[in-house]
Amino acid sequence: MNAAEPSAGSSAPSTERGRLLVVDDEPAIVDTVTRFLRFVGYDVRTAGTGRQALTVARDFLPELVLLDIMLPDGDGFEVLRRLRADGLPVAVVFLTARDTRKDVVRGLTAGGDDYITKPFGLDEVTARIEAVLRRTRRAEPGGDVLRVADLELDSAAHQVRRAGRHIDLSPTEFRLLRYLMLHPDRVLTRARLLEHVWSYDFNGDDTVVATYISYLRRKIDDGQSPPLIHTRRGVGYCLRTPPC
Repeated sequence: MNAAEPSAGSSAPSTERGRLLVVDDEPAIVDTVTRFLRFVGYDVRTAGTGRQALTVARDFLPELVLLDIMLPDGDGFEVLRRLRADGLPVAVVFLTARDTRKDVVRGLTAGGDDYITKPFGLDEVTARIEAVLRRTRRAEPGGDVLRVADLELDSAAHQVRRAGRHIDLSPTEFRLLRYLMLHPDRVLTRARLLEHVWSYDFNGDDTVVATYISYLRRKIDDGQSPPLIHTRRGVGYCLRTPPC
């Protein structure tokens, strides 16, 4: 890393340029990259494993992930696959020591937006981030807002409204509703909801899903017609678009 780093006494710009997640298991790299990106104005969170990355991404909803390929609990390609399966509108830039042409091609064909090899310059990382964000922001106008019938979820503002009425949700309720809204009119099994909302594969008691579905129903459907959240007994749940 050969760009000048901010000194301890430097003051960061006040304007937030975007939300970034840095995923790497090398603390020195995470610390240096994070401090520099915060200095130039980004809101940055970090993770050291793939599991942590998925958990943070689902709560923080970053615009872009700087993702190492070699992680202690798997590889970055699997993290990217899970992010895409979750429907998260996030750009991914691989930041890795794997620098063969085969690795670069695999990273890009897997759905990565760019590929930076170590060692790297912090000015290069910033320039690549800016270029990717310019592309993705143009490609997905309004991508942070989901709508089903009279229900609206704004991921950036972390707000939910139904028929114009604000609905206060916990972080887990918000993630669950967002995942249902990403797959309207599709029955989602409890196992799938556990995997994508609670950030782990779950082979035991799945009553937590039913519990949170009941919380959502009380907040989303009570007093509203028609109801949007439906149960397919013995299978799972869906957010159903009312018939015209």
